[in-house]
Amino acid sequence: MYRYFAEFIGTFVLVFGGCGAAVLAGGKIGFAGVSLAFGLSLLAMVYAIGHISGCHINPAVTLGLWMSKKFNSRYVAGYWIAQILGAIVAAALLLLIAKGTPGGYDASTAGFAANGYGTHSPGQYGPVAAAVAEIILTFFLVFTVIGATDLKAPVGFAGLPIGLVLVLIHLVGIPVTNTSVNPARSIGPALFVGGWALEQLWLFIVMPLIGAALAALVYKGIAMPLLSAKEAETALPSEQAQRRRTTI
Repeated sequence: MYRYFAEFIGTFVLVFGGCGAAVLAGGKIGFAGVSLAFGLSLLAMVYAIGHISGCHINPAVTLGLWMSKKFNSRYVAGYWIAQILGAIVAAALLLLIAKGTPGGYDASTAGFAANGYGTHSPGQYGPVAAAVAEIILTFFLVFTVIGATDLKAPVGFAGLPIGLVLVLIHLVGIPVTNTSVNPARSIGPALFVGGWALEQLWLFIVMPLIGAALAALVYKGIAMPLLSAKEAETALPSEQAQRRRTTI
């Protein structure tokens, strides 16, 4: 149960911190500032809850780690539920704060940092461009997570490349889709925007999962062999203890 609560909290922080920066301060900090907010939120959570749940805080990451045999299948559904609930609660509280401005705030018209394509893309990118971007950028994220948490990777530094790659991903992806690479992050705001956000939500669920699956397959092909969850738990225990929660 602790691992699920950790995933709830971690996803809450990611969505509240990243989307909160976009909604409440986006006009002042710009795309670069929002990108940093997402990256720093993830970086902080890696070190705060990584030893409890592995800090997936993203259904796509959970899928990628499961496909890489670094995560036990019995926890997948629980992680996804916790992540989605964390994102929804974060979005609800963020909207409550946003509505506190003198002129109020209407999520359906203001956009509420929801992901979109076409007329709802910051750069007016179409659905094909959005789909390709989400697949590639999610591939970057999940490939980095799998590699940085591998038993052969330097111990203690996983949070840095993972947080930094999320900054990079947002710098590239915000103009295209507002950057999802995380179905939970997309679901939270979309529920409160409604309308077009819910109609387009499918793309930001399906494409990140495809990108995650590709990342797992590619990493499996270049890292021979990948250790199973059971093997990872017993390998080099004095040096690799921090990997255990990721590979449970």
